Formats: sequence, structure tokens, C-alpha cells
Amino acid sequence: MPGPLNGVIISVTFRATMGRRRALLFAVPAVVLIAVTAVLAATAHGGSWQPEFLGDFGFTIVLPLTSLIIGTSVLGAEIDDGSVVHLLATPVPRSQVVLSKFVVAAALTILLGAIPEYLGAAIAAGPGSRLAVGLLAGAVAAAVIYNALFVMLSALTTRAIAIGLIYLLVWEGLLAMALVVSEIGLLSAGQYSLSIANGIASNKSLNAHLTVTTAVVMGLIVTLAALVICTRKLAVFSIRGDAA
Repeated sequence: MPGPLNGVIISVTFRATMGRRRALLFAVPAVVLIAVTAVLAATAHGGSWQPEFLGDFGFTIVLPLTSLIIGTSVLGAEIDDGSVVHLLATPVPRSQVVLSKFVVAAALTILLGAIPEYLGAAIAAGPGSRLAVGLLAGAVAAAVIYNALFVMLSALTTRAIAIGLIYLLVWEGLLAMALVVSEIGLLSAGQYSLSIANGIASNKSLNAHLTVTTAVVMGLIVTLAALVICTRKLAVFSIRGDAA
């Protein structure tokens, strides 16, 4: 099939991902985000809580966790049960496999993470506010970057969820977001997405510490590098499902 994507793989991956029982978990963080935002909008006084809550909860919990669950499942589930060997036995280029599954993961995360983030911001600050538009842009960026990382991780290890959680808690949570070491922000997917959001929202409460240009460039580099690594990993996968 010509082109970078494979429609059959996209269709099968979408049905398989949304058909699993754990697909019900995908919507839980988003529902919590919207519900809490609605309560705060009705009871809180002042506007400082809006970027703080939506930036902290949305970009450090909802989007990363949604990306982790979806990103590790679109390819990792097939590797775990061994069915990936049937796909790799076909003449479909490995790049098509990786990109098609990545597109599904990113699209589902945008649907179940980025859009709820925008809806929460729309409830809190208005649908056309700079905060809402900025958070939507940043959330879409987060969906793309995080899923590239987690799809790659699922190809590298069978413990992708556990390692992904450690990465989110330690690197993105304790170090990057707290900026214990200032340079860590340059290697933080959370900072990339928050800085993109802040480029539109211009709100110091988002705790973004990178310029938009730096965030976009680093986000693209990390995304492309993760997809290349994932493709090369699959390229050396033997027909038995073991890395050569």
C-alpha cells in the first residue's frame, strides 16, 4: 500500500484498542477533569485556579496517563500476545506499521484527552478564550509527543506501562515539572506542551519555562527520534517475535 500510512492497520488497530475492556479506562481521567472543572467554576472565586488546575492536572495527569494507556496498547498488546508476528510476516513496511499505530494512538488521545482539556478550559474561561485555545494546542502537542514515546517504549520492552509510569512520576513529575535541574526542561515532554500552550495563553500560572520555538523544535526532534527508533526495533524483529 503506497504512502506512509496503512488504512487496514489503522482500522484494525482502532477497533482492537477501543474494543478491549480497558478502553473504558480511557475516558475516566477526562470525565474527572471536566467534572472537577465544572465544580470549581461554580464555587471558586478568582481566576488563578483555571490555568493552575488545568495546567497541572491536565498536563501532568490526564494527558500523560491517557497517552500511556493508549500508546502502549496499540502495538504493545500485539507484541505481548504474539500476534504481531503475523503482521510483521506481511510485506508491509515497518515504517507503515509504526506510523499507522502512532496515528491511531495520537488521534484517540486527542479525542479522549486534548478535547476534554479544551472543554474544561471552555467551562472555566470561555470557549474562545486564549487559555482554552492555548491549552488545546498544547494538549494536541502532548498527545503527539507522548504517544511517540510510549509506542516506542512498547516496542523496546514488555514492561512499557511500568517503565512509563516511572518516567512520568520521576522525570516529568518530580524533576522536570519542579525544575530541580533547569536543563531538564529541555528534555521534558510536559514542558514542550505547556510552553506551546503558554505561547497562545500567555499565562505565567501555566509554569511553562521554554520559548515556543524551543518547545516546537524539541518536540519534533523527540517525536521523530522515537518513531525512528521504534521502526528500527521492529525491523530487527524475528518471525518468532524476538529481537534479533
